[in-house]
Amino acid sequence: MSEFGAGAELPGWVADGRSRGELFSPEESRAAAPVGFLQELPSYRSVLRRRAAAGDVQERRGNLWGTAAAELRGPQPEEGERGARPLWELPLSIAEKRRIRDSQADIKYSSGWNQWKRTSSKSWKKALKDIKELSFYVELWRHDIHSIEGKFGTGIQSYFCFLRFLVVLNFLMFILMFSFVTLPTVISNYGIFNSSSAKISLNNTEPYCTVYTPSGNKGLVYFYTYLKDLLTGTGFLEVTVLFYGYYTIDAAWLSVLRYNLPLAYLLTTFACLALSLLWIIKRSVKGFRQNLVHDVNQFQSYCNKVFAGWDFCITDLNAARLKHRSLLYELQTDLEEERLKQKIADRTMKEKLRIFSLRIFINIVVIAVLLACFYCIFRATVFSQENSSGVNSVGFQANLLVQYLPSIVITAVNLIAPQIFSILIRFEDYSPAFEIRLTLLRCVFVRLANIGVLLVSLWSQIQCTTDQCKACGYDYQLYPCWESAVGQEMYKLLIFDFMIIIAVILFVNFPRKMLVTYCSWKPVQWLGLQEFGISDNVLDIVYGQTICWIGTFFSPLLPAIATIKYFIIFYIKKISLIHTCKPASRPIRASSSNFFFLVVLLIGLILAFVPLGVSIAHISSSKACGPFRNFNTSWAVVPETILEFPIGLQKVLFGIASEAFAVPFFMVTCLLMFYLIALAGAHKRVVEQLREQLVMESRDKLFLIAKLTEAQKNS
Repeated sequence: MSEFGAGAELPGWVADGRSRGELFSPEESRAAAPVGFLQELPSYRSVLRRRAAAGDVQERRGNLWGTAAAELRGPQPEEGERGARPLWELPLSIAEKRRIRDSQADIKYSSGWNQWKRTSSKSWKKALKDIKELSFYVELWRHDIHSIEGKFGTGIQSYFCFLRFLVVLNFLMFILMFSFVTLPTVISNYGIFNSSSAKISLNNTEPYCTVYTPSGNKGLVYFYTYLKDLLTGTGFLEVTVLFYGYYTIDAAWLSVLRYNLPLAYLLTTFACLALSLLWIIKRSVKGFRQNLVHDVNQFQSYCNKVFAGWDFCITDLNAARLKHRSLLYELQTDLEEERLKQKIADRTMKEKLRIFSLRIFINIVVIAVLLACFYCIFRATVFSQENSSGVNSVGFQANLLVQYLPSIVITAVNLIAPQIFSILIRFEDYSPAFEIRLTLLRCVFVRLANIGVLLVSLWSQIQCTTDQCKACGYDYQLYPCWESAVGQEMYKLLIFDFMIIIAVILFVNFPRKMLVTYCSWKPVQWLGLQEFGISDNVLDIVYGQTICWIGTFFSPLLPAIATIKYFIIFYIKKISLIHTCKPASRPIRASSSNFFFLVVLLIGLILAFVPLGVSIAHISSSKACGPFRNFNTSWAVVPETILEFPIGLQKVLFGIASEAFAVPFFMVTCLLMFYLIALAGAHKRVVEQLREQLVMESRDKLFLIAKLTEAQKNS
């Protein structure tokens, strides 16, 4: 009897002989399977080929195949089978398996303490399940999202789920900032609940650094003045709880309790960012697992599309036709990628040099476009900051245009640059899938980098350039409260982005819908309806969310504005999708799109850490406004607070912040990271082996069916 190989496993049909042995007649199942017949199995031959290729052929005989043949001879006793085989392998119903499992658990946990623990655990799990079901019924927009899923599929539904996630996230950020920063300040300023406030006493500060006059129109106040202040964050809005300059108290006294507002302001900002980071990572882990498991070859991808590609949530006829076209497009894309792979393999050295030279040239053009965009944003920001206070007498329109000039330029760059990138990438001869990913990567970079260029432009104006302002550490004449100025820029970007989204839907999509519906002119019909591009819409809201993260420190109530913004956008996008747009002809899968959305959002969050870190730890805080007036930087409140702790706790905290702790911690973190990477690689190899085993089992089944057919013909 031949061996099956060291470490090899029986095929699934052999291990489950009772359930799958029904292919044979009773007479055949009672007879011993011939050894030569088993050696003809594709799985057995595959194992032999791998062992021969590795040079690890060993003479080791056992009873592995004897056991398999014995199973094929006849059925095993029922109780013996249940005791020897796992419960999930038994051909029983779910109810029967649960009954057996509960009876086994009752025997295992026979003592009173273990029985109580098991009962308590089951009760707790049931309570958690009930709470989860209740939260499912009170979930925001549950009916609307299910309706969208039924009409347009899971791809577009994933975008609206992502939008709902941002609404909830921003609302929680607003609750944190309002509860720990805004509410204590308001209570202290108005003396509610016998509370009081301690104003910051300035130490070693020049008097001219503390002069702060909020910007705004002087003299008569008209309606357009309030409108301008509402759109730009200046005037009456600058001295409200919306911006950093309002929070000027050092401590809030609630009876005998002292509330350290500067420390609470800083820690609450960090808590908002930490909440966002942890929540995004938690949601993206599922998508990462799916991408790791579903990283299949072309043959398996083809099988998945043919046998498991249909979206059974679709109930609308037009959506079903769209799904047909989508599957057709995916199959065509796979064929095109295979053609390009063959084309790449057949390229000569001359063709390779030509295409690489062309790609290098196009990337140089892309870099030049990016530099031109960045320069335009830089000049627009400098011009706006230098002239915004000098156009009050010109008029409302000119003043508003100068105030919004950086936002207008950034929005124009966000609209023009992606169109240039989509034209240039056609000449780079990439595969369709890589072409989409590279274009999206460039668009993400240009959108998020634009915000960075705006902040760098502001910092270049804030930094001190004369000897007189060195005592303040910043340009106190242009920016007496520079944190509020940065908050106003973030506020304007958020408001202008919202206005652009509404304007495009009202003045572009709706007129286009009317023309396509009621105009039979061929160019208009060829133009068609506007496509609902999932990736473009996701980039829009990620751009706005990055602005919100950066602006939270400078404008504590900016998350509330973002919550209202995304709440309105949900209904606007829903109406636009149903009445004015059509789904994209090249949709992306929901399983991959969710992971892509969160990765892009995570990139935006990581980039938001950079300007916030520089502003908090590097740039001198304003001496004329804000809770950090008496500190050189905003971060200085942390060591100042630690010095008030007991000596033992101080030593522990300073030890954690020292190099003696940081270096070993970094080394342990690196080792843990390498371990997790190796573990992920091992899991991926196991998945590949299981996938190969499934392929072998399918070939074994085909082989057995062929042998059965041949045996029936011979008989």
